[in-house]
Amino acid sequence: MSLQIGEPPVMRKTGRFALFALGFRPFFLAAGVSALVLLGLWLALWQGVVPAGGYFTTLVEWHAHEMLFGYTAAVIAGFLLTAVKNWTGMAVPVGRTLVMLSLVWLLARLMVVTPGMPDMLVALVDLAFVPLVGWSLWRPLWYGQNKVNRMFLLIFAGMTLANLLVHLDVAGLGQGLWPRGIYLMVDMVLLVLLLVAGRVVPFFTEKAVPGARSTVRPWVEKATFMTMVAAALVELALPHGPWGGVLLLLAALVQAIRLGGWYHGGIWRVPILWVLHLGYAWLVLGLALRGLAGFDLLPYAVALHAITVGGIGVLTLGMMSRVALGHTGRNINDTGPLMPIAFGLLNLGAAVRVFGPLVMMEKFNLWINIAGGLWMLAFLAFVLVYTPILVQPRVDGRPG
Repeated sequence: MSLQIGEPPVMRKTGRFALFALGFRPFFLAAGVSALVLLGLWLALWQGVVPAGGYFTTLVEWHAHEMLFGYTAAVIAGFLLTAVKNWTGMAVPVGRTLVMLSLVWLLARLMVVTPGMPDMLVALVDLAFVPLVGWSLWRPLWYGQNKVNRMFLLIFAGMTLANLLVHLDVAGLGQGLWPRGIYLMVDMVLLVLLLVAGRVVPFFTEKAVPGARSTVRPWVEKATFMTMVAAALVELALPHGPWGGVLLLLAALVQAIRLGGWYHGGIWRVPILWVLHLGYAWLVLGLALRGLAGFDLLPYAVALHAITVGGIGVLTLGMMSRVALGHTGRNINDTGPLMPIAFGLLNLGAAVRVFGPLVMMEKFNLWINIAGGLWMLAFLAFVLVYTPILVQPRVDGRPG
């Protein structure tokens, strides 16, 4: 799986307002703001400060759906709408098409919390976003030289199916479908992260750390996707059981070997690197805990939040920070003083959310509030630091 990393091919000159000049700009900003708003609203709803209402039947359904199909989908859209141009050398949506995609995403977020909206309309708008992103990228993903990129089209289809399962449950057309939809989406996101991290983390490490040489084993790369796809299919058919548990434990072992091959002690001197390595380590831990949960050795929610808050949260915060610096002409290793603190706060929040309930379940509400507060502080830092970076043109005067 080769990766071309460098400056994107030349595009039209960017004006003073550059928010829609390239895909990472609107969607990373949307992700950062939604990470703040969605968690703040979740904590307010959880504590009963704000009355519940809107499309979803329960608070947990809304929270799970929005963190995956709202926040995470925005990050993935922003990354792929930017990276695919580098990978393939082919055009990706900019300008008006990005505005349209952004409005669909935003409209879906607003509609699910607006009481009295027609359920069918809410479902159609929310279901439209991922297919529209896939449609906008299908040509470079399909016709590009690296055929592995076609896997992203299958992943988009899997994400759409996952969202459909959630909406069918809400519509009363399939009892118990929404948890399957949520876990299928988690597995699709994991596949994206495994694909992307395998391409960029070793490269970034070697580029930023003198003397670092990552070990990439072909059998590990093949086993990475074989085990994850198998686990996702088994979990969809036979959720939360021992068969899936075995495959998830095997996937965790493979990912631990993979991460070990990328490691170099020099990463700890570069915050933009150690946050990516720690995020991947959370994925390894989350897969292992989820495997153990398949044998009823711990609550599934613990494993889920190791993957989502730790793995997805930490990795995406690190990737957004790195990509935004690189694609605006800035020093990719200069995160400034605030973002390393944000990286630490988010890792601490993940640890509180995962291990707090295991140690003292009776303090569950406390752990939720602390973890949520740390998450919000981390993303507040991101929004403060990166809003001007995402809105303003590149510092080197190049388009994009």
